[in-house]
Amino acid sequence: MAAEVGIHELYARDSIAADDLLWGRRTCGLTRRGFLRNGGLAAMGAVLGGRLVFAANFPAGMIPAALAASTEPFRIPGKDAGLLVLNDRPWNAETPPHLLDDEVTTAERLFVRNNGLVPESVDSASWTLTLNGESAVNEKTFTIAQLKKQFTHYTYQLTLECGGNGRHEFQPPASGNQWTTGAVGCPRWTGVRLRDVLESAGVSESAVYIGYYGEDRHLSGEPGKVSISRGVPMRKALEDEAIIAWALNGSDLPLMNGYPLRLVFGGWPGSTSGKWLSRIAIRDRVHDGPKMAGPSYRVPCEPVAPGTIVPDEAMCIIE
Repeated sequence: MAAEVGIHELYARDSIAADDLLWGRRTCGLTRRGFLRNGGLAAMGAVLGGRLVFAANFPAGMIPAALAASTEPFRIPGKDAGLLVLNDRPWNAETPPHLLDDEVTTAERLFVRNNGLVPESVDSASWTLTLNGESAVNEKTFTIAQLKKQFTHYTYQLTLECGGNGRHEFQPPASGNQWTTGAVGCPRWTGVRLRDVLESAGVSESAVYIGYYGEDRHLSGEPGKVSISRGVPMRKALEDEAIIAWALNGSDLPLMNGYPLRLVFGGWPGSTSGKWLSRIAIRDRVHDGPKMAGPSYRVPCEPVAPGTIVPDEAMCIIE
């Protein structure tokens, strides 16, 4: 069975092949700048729900703008219609600069950055968080109600930013979602200090890192396969502003931003602030979950010229 991909990724791989797959075969002999067949245009019109004006002049190999960003198939639940969708499988969307003028970023305007698929049928009442790992003195599990009851609540306004923000401006180009400047926000987060919860489980002297695990589903759909599992050194995990959050601006977290529970590490790449949080591993080594090895979320340890090929051993984890 072929793996499902979103329309943005499909067109990024091969735009002409995407036209053929979605709208029907192109007229024989047309070049990259050729035009879609009438049959393909009719199919496109059926999807969009109306006749396409000036359809005869549509170039091949381009996502219809109505499908790419503005119509219902690409409206992200709970998000402002003005967010620019960069990918739909998984969902990734940035906030245009003119929507980032609030003193406190609203939930509707907070960018979306996912590596996997959003969990289905989330039940916050039965949701649990487990702490374990080589350097945990005890394994502990909490419900969200227990977290709220047993630990002091804190609210901090913290900046969250994708490590790839600004990637669109790189020259030569870098792979990945082509963020401009909208993968950033500064809302108010409410939760409990990670330090307090870690100390309740007990942290041995061997602890050097924590790693998170969430309930987002891998793009392959394979049960148990982890899409991303990153973390931070203990020095970051123990800061006052490192929190396990259940609320954003006084309301439940948006589903797309980690409901019902997530980590928030202000000032560090957003990939460290795990969403749909269900487990924290207290590690005696640098965490080795998916997206921790190789070049993932790393930069050259020393400055290099743009486009330089840097070996993995000369790359350092982004902080």
